[in-house]
Amino acid sequence: MNKIQFALSQIKSIKQRDPSLKSTLEILFFPGFRAMNTWFSAHKLYLKGHYALARFLSLRVQQKTGIDIHPGAQIGTDFFIDHGSGVVIGETCIIGDHVTLYQGVTLGATGKTTGNRHPILQNNTVIGAGAKIIGRITIGHDARIGAGSVIIRDVPPYTTMVPAPARPVRYRNHKLPVLTVERLNSRMEEELRYIRNTEERLERKMRCLERKRRSTPCREPERLRH
Repeated sequence: MNKIQFALSQIKSIKQRDPSLKSTLEILFFPGFRAMNTWFSAHKLYLKGHYALARFLSLRVQQKTGIDIHPGAQIGTDFFIDHGSGVVIGETCIIGDHVTLYQGVTLGATGKTTGNRHPILQNNTVIGAGAKIIGRITIGHDARIGAGSVIIRDVPPYTTMVPAPARPVRYRNHKLPVLTVERLNSRMEEELRYIRNTEERLERKMRCLERKRRSTPCREPERLRH
């Protein structure tokens, strides 16, 4: 595929997925379109070993669009970045076909290890705004990652992942009760007591089972209350 064919495929993809764009001319100014066309050229240079020039192109378009795509990233067909600002795609990312990313998405690495250290996104995945996918993990095909999610483990195909929802802390002029440090410490102490009691109960039950195995009668421990 040459650059013209790639650009035409990008225009077609953007038309299909962003109804707010009314004309082809408008698409030419679309941040995702500009970033992907620059990535196409930078990736060709990267594969030929012209790393500095490839990185120069990617950094230049990053300054203009806010989209940081490393020229070493492997990206399939019909890839769509909506809005785009804040998107980061690492060097060893592998992105399949028909994938959609929204603004603020990070496909990053953990630590300073070399080699394959960025995520793999299989076909037909959708990554919501602000999601962070970290490390060499795989997002299965047709998976959906909700806005604001932090993903550090593999996600099976056809799975939808969502983060914890927001909760209210103030209504009009009335501040709603929140979990203070004192209450948090109290809750933690209660949980620790429950864990210790559970351990003791399990130990008693194991001793009881051992006695039963030796034909020695024993009394079943009482059920704990949490």
